[in-house]
Amino acid sequence: MLSLKAYKEERNRSVLKRIEHLLIFIFLLAIEVLIALFVHDNFIRPYVGDMLVVIVIYFFVRIFILEKYKYLPAIIFAFAAGIEVCQFFHIVERLGLSDNTFMRILIGSTFDIKDIACYGIGSILIQMAEWVKGKR
Repeated sequence: MLSLKAYKEERNRSVLKRIEHLLIFIFLLAIEVLIALFVHDNFIRPYVGDMLVVIVIYFFVRIFILEKYKYLPAIIFAFAAGIEVCQFFHIVERLGLSDNTFMRILIGSTFDIKDIACYGIGSILIQMAEWVKGKR
């Protein structure tokens, strides 16, 4: 049983960790938006942007799940790959959302196997960062 002081310290650490994850999420999301709006090249936008999106999702999830969960990068990869597969089956059109710009951007409309590879690289980077962090 934790003492009141230990409980408060643990709660404060939790709050600080959530704030840290929130700030990283906001920072990375801002970079992602800037890439989408202002970068029109053949490398950063299509590859780095797709790699970064799984990292953004990871930090969003970590705001709510503070405990280490070793399969979280794999779950996020599966989610992102699942969205990409939905693009292959033209899910936006099938759901009647073709006229909804937000949903077309959020879900995407063009399948590309290279996107799945980028999601995989982003997930591996997350896993490596967690491994290095755990070694300290």
